[in-house]
Amino acid sequence: MDLAFLHPLYEHPGPWASVYVGTSRHTEDTPHERHLTARAMASELAGQGADEATCRVVGRAIDELRHSSEPHGRALFARGGEVVLDPPLARAPQRDHAVWAPLPRVTPLLELAGEDPVCVVAYVDRKGAAFELRSALGRDDAGGVTGRQWPVHRTGSVDWSERRFQLRVENTWEHNAAEIADALAVSQEETGADLLILVGDDRERHEVRRRLPQRLHHRVVEAAHGAGSRLLDDDVDRARTEHVQTHAAAELQRFLAARGRDDAGRGGAVEGVPALVEAAREHRIDELLIRPDGPDAHREVWIGEDPDQLAMRRTELRTLGEQHSWAARADDALVRSVVTTDAEALVVTVIPGLDDDTPVGGLGALLRWT
Repeated sequence: MDLAFLHPLYEHPGPWASVYVGTSRHTEDTPHERHLTARAMASELAGQGADEATCRVVGRAIDELRHSSEPHGRALFARGGEVVLDPPLARAPQRDHAVWAPLPRVTPLLELAGEDPVCVVAYVDRKGAAFELRSALGRDDAGGVTGRQWPVHRTGSVDWSERRFQLRVENTWEHNAAEIADALAVSQEETGADLLILVGDDRERHEVRRRLPQRLHHRVVEAAHGAGSRLLDDDVDRARTEHVQTHAAAELQRFLAARGRDDAGRGGAVEGVPALVEAAREHRIDELLIRPDGPDAHREVWIGEDPDQLAMRRTELRTLGEQHSWAARADDALVRSVVTTDAEALVVTVIPGLDDDTPVGGLGALLRWT
């Protein structure tokens, strides 16, 4: 998962208010319920020591959601009387909650909003394709392409002139498939889509897939529906879920292969908080793997003002010359480090056939160099 959108959270010092609120419930009482939620979250932050201005701005931001039709929820990150980031969620939180801490509480966001593959659905026929952008937040028109319109249908004749016509039909199909593939590749680049779903008859789908750039082949899913029908949300959700699970399993397998040591005692992956802290200080983390229910996620580490100032003990930071330090959760400190070094993060769950404690303690990383 690309974490670039989190950069604003690490451009200012803490402490931070991190709030997660659900908006999946929609009844005539919803506006009043969300008003009460706004007051409750502001009160919860105040009880944890948050300043009055930040409590007030968080309460106001939640109260403004009282008429929102958002399907899942919203995360709010605030400090100094300002909401700095308020991304929508792809899944509703189990409960509304607020945290006041030295660092933003972002691991729930990675789980609730991060694994949300954006899809371009291409409804393909012999004359062209219509594109639709789909995500957990809904659907939008994403344009399309119109190819040659004639000739596109074969005849049953075996006459010589008809065979020439059949060849022209074949050429038209191939030309249109190439145009659709080119347009779909452009759409993927413009939208950053994680998944391309081809909908249509077998031949048209296969012809388009065959002409897509090799770099996109692992992103393609084919649906058996005819091009005249629109994919149901359940169909898209199923494809998105399978994509996430396949990617997570592949990354876990890559991690397992990399954590083995060579003859010199070097490995391409580490796990456990002490090893991760050392790798983060040296900017060696390429991808952070987080299992939210792992015991190491909430283990305490010490942080300084800069992202690479983190240690297992407060005295270590003083040895490094850091005069100011705070206790923080290990997962939050490590996410801050990988965001500011342009690394990635992946939330993983238990994969059938793998040890339930992979990575050990719930935190691991693939390294940029050993």
